[in-house]
Amino acid sequence: MLTLVIGGARSGKSRYAEGLLRDRTDVTYVATGYPGDADDAAWAERVRVHQERRPVSWGSIETLDVARMASEPGGPLLVDCLTLWLTRIMDGHDCWSDEGWARNQAGFRLEVADFVDTLAHAGRDVVLVTNEVGQGVIPADPGTRRFVDEMGALNAAVAAVANDVVWCVAGRTVRL
Repeated sequence: MLTLVIGGARSGKSRYAEGLLRDRTDVTYVATGYPGDADDAAWAERVRVHQERRPVSWGSIETLDVARMASEPGGPLLVDCLTLWLTRIMDGHDCWSDEGWARNQAGFRLEVADFVDTLAHAGRDVVLVTNEVGQGVIPADPGTRRFVDEMGALNAAVAAVANDVVWCVAGRTVRL
């Protein structure tokens, strides 16, 4: 079972995703963002709140290797979130500048396509959290516009292979 939980910032998507697996003790929480540190107190606080909210029986790992984990048998994965995963994949491929994009987009697109294909054939239940980033102002800089476009494409590709897609808005959920 592959479930995609999508919504804007502070829409309740992480809490909803956690609630889907609340009764399971064999969950692995996969954090894809950069670790919280003292240089960014607000980010460190977000990380802390997410950690404290999880059941103590859940395992936790910080990794970008979501595809490998999804392909292995085991208990459910809760991946929070695809937006941070894509950010870091773009970082790794140097895709924010036009020059980097021109040099590296083929490798970036291959990695994203392989990721979606692996999710489509996951060997375990996976709940993915992601942001809907394309409903606001069009970003002024090319790198951020590229990110918004690629995030929309990734969300659509994952939704196409998901068994269930849930949209969170204003703390409410709508099954799509």
